[in-house]
Amino acid sequence: IKLGNSITEQLLDAYPDSKLTTVDLNINPYPHLFEEQVAAFRSQAELTADQKELVKRSDDAIAQLFDTDILVISLPLHNFGIPSTLKSWLDNIMRAGHTFSYTAEGPKGLVTGKKVYIAFASGAVYSDGPFQAYDFAVPYLKAALGFIGITDVNVIRAEGLGITGLAETALEKAIESIAI
Repeated sequence: IKLGNSITEQLLDAYPDSKLTTVDLNINPYPHLFEEQVAAFRSQAELTADQKELVKRSDDAIAQLFDTDILVISLPLHNFGIPSTLKSWLDNIMRAGHTFSYTAEGPKGLVTGKKVYIAFASGAVYSDGPFQAYDFAVPYLKAALGFIGITDVNVIRAEGLGITGLAETALEKAIESIAI
């Protein structure tokens, strides 16, 4: 979170007239998808009142995404992947006909012109070396964002936070590497 906050501070310094919206998925997580919600997402018919309620939060998240120019995603590495709260948010924004469409040429992302900063934090070093193959988080997140059209992604890594000798300076080095 500290790295994400540093990125946000630098963005606000660079763009002082910008509006900041914080979505803390730990405080207000999105529900994991369930059968009735997915059916409502995919329905081609007029939605019932219950179905409208099931898709409202997803619709709101998608509207917020389209209204956003820059996203800062704080990404702690949990067991080689993304936290389930982030996965649930992605499941709620990755909707056919809303953030991507199917075309004769294949899927096409509809969320374009956005920039993303990923504030990646991990106990070990995953950017290179023997643990690089275990970083499923950054490749997955880049692929998911790219699928909906967001390809301008910058990853800032605070790595080795659990390793004596690296932990003491990892966050400071990551903050120094931020390029807005």
